[in-house]
Amino acid sequence: MRQYFEKMDPLGSQLSEIEIENMRENCSKIEEIMKAIDAEVERIKTVGVPLSRLNERGEMSVWQRIEYLVDPGTFCPLHSIFDPENEESGSTGVVDGLARIRGKWCVLIGFNNKWMAGAWIAGQPDNNLRVTDIAKLLHIPLVWLVNCSGVKLTEQEKVYAGKRGQGACFYRHAELEIMGNPVIAGIYGTNPAGGGYQSVSPVILLAHKKANMAVGGGGILSGIHPAGTYNETRAEEIISATRHFKSVPPGSVKIHYDVTGFFRAVFDEEKQVLDAIRDYMDDLPAFRPRFFRVAEPAQPKYPPSEIASIVPVDKKSVYDFEQVLARLVDRSEHMEFCPGFGPEVYTGLVKIDGYLIGVIGNRQGAFMEYPEYTKAYEGTGGRLYRQGLIKMSEFVTLCSRDKIPVIWIQDTSGIDVGDDAEKAELLGLGQSLIYSIENSQLAMMLIVLRKGSVAGYYVMGGPVANNNNAFSLGTAATEINVMHGETAAAATYARRLVKEKDDGRSLQPTIDRMNEMVKHYDDTSNPLYCAQKGFVDEIVRYDQLRKYLVGFANCVYQNPRSICPQHHLILPRMIRSQIVKAHKRDC
Repeated sequence: MRQYFEKMDPLGSQLSEIEIENMRENCSKIEEIMKAIDAEVERIKTVGVPLSRLNERGEMSVWQRIEYLVDPGTFCPLHSIFDPENEESGSTGVVDGLARIRGKWCVLIGFNNKWMAGAWIAGQPDNNLRVTDIAKLLHIPLVWLVNCSGVKLTEQEKVYAGKRGQGACFYRHAELEIMGNPVIAGIYGTNPAGGGYQSVSPVILLAHKKANMAVGGGGILSGIHPAGTYNETRAEEIISATRHFKSVPPGSVKIHYDVTGFFRAVFDEEKQVLDAIRDYMDDLPAFRPRFFRVAEPAQPKYPPSEIASIVPVDKKSVYDFEQVLARLVDRSEHMEFCPGFGPEVYTGLVKIDGYLIGVIGNRQGAFMEYPEYTKAYEGTGGRLYRQGLIKMSEFVTLCSRDKIPVIWIQDTSGIDVGDDAEKAELLGLGQSLIYSIENSQLAMMLIVLRKGSVAGYYVMGGPVANNNNAFSLGTAATEINVMHGETAAAATYARRLVKEKDDGRSLQPTIDRMNEMVKHYDDTSNPLYCAQKGFVDEIVRYDQLRKYLVGFANCVYQNPRSICPQHHLILPRMIRSQIVKAHKRDC
């Protein structure tokens, strides 16, 4: 298949000095937005016990453990500022992302031992389930750095119970293991109650000498026989029991290495635990890259940092989607699928780190004499029409047949509306696309480049509408909402305006409410908010997007559940035949 993949069609072009100069202010706006994101990431790292004090006690922070463990330059953080429950620390108490360890990719997650000794806190259950979802979808190992003091008892109702409560990750560990996904844990500190299950539920348990794990900690054991009320006698009993269990905590190395044998190995130094994780990663199944690569890895011809000079923060301004893609893919090359059909949508094959990947994205701008089902208006970029929906569904289905993972790059204002659109079956075609995505059983990732609005956000790989989305990324230009704030205000208050006008009353009070609604939409759909509430899993700088694409590509091809041999691929052959037919027609 060398004739298909070694040299594909050229994509994009070099930016002129004028284009770069015209976007200089846009670059400044993007940098301002990203500085706010970066500041929040740094603030979270400083919450809790000072790093110097932690190190003086002989402990590494979770960030230090990750830095030591992971192959340099490969960690792709996720959920850095995720805080869906407005926890007092402004975080979920865990740090996670894609990581390469000894050349093999995994999902890595660790408890933040600087904050409440790594306790279960509000928002963490959702974070942990997202992480196990990623491991499940990408079929790669899950590596835990466990340092969990158990539930934050003063807010147990935010953590403990419910279908998506913190205990859900334990059955998910079992599910991963049944599917053949290894779960490895490096265990530090005191891990009572839920922390004990967190420690013991992985497959491989590697412990630091001071680690312990137990069904209950000393505090629980000292008060485990309720008597209705407390008095001074009971208080003295608690004091005595607490002192004992502080000096001899239950579930120590003497129990779980010497007796139960749950710990595979115990180490004197913290770094030795991490070294052992590396050694076990060597033992895990993984195909070598050459097994699936269709070409040698290569950088894009044009730098990803230039995307800031291409994509306007102003959502009303247009840009060239192909110019963005050219700065993300190997050699800035591609093979476009059905270029003359559904022009508002790009579908095509690209190479990421030498691996074959499908890409679907929104084009911007105006489309003359389109859509074909109406003469009442002309098509605009970002909106989805009949042909585009059909093309995406067909492309996903063919990618599924060829086992080609898909990356969605979304900038959509939704699906076309009105009677003409309904007659053109867009409602059914949108759901058909969701069906095709779900039926594909392909691992997918999403970049919300700018807008993620109304049903377009769902059908174009959005995490709420399928089980295939491994993770979603946002950028400094990301905005996710059911519709633009001004549109929502008009929809909400249009009838009120008519009534006030007909009754001869002032329109200003209604106008004020409309402006308040617009501001509310702005405040609850910007990049910072989207990351904190989990609408996206991370806000990423443009020059870091390719790093995540490379991580995704390596993850999905590391140990896939099913394989299509390269010489059995149909999609590239279809694309090439389309190009030949189009050339003959034009001649």
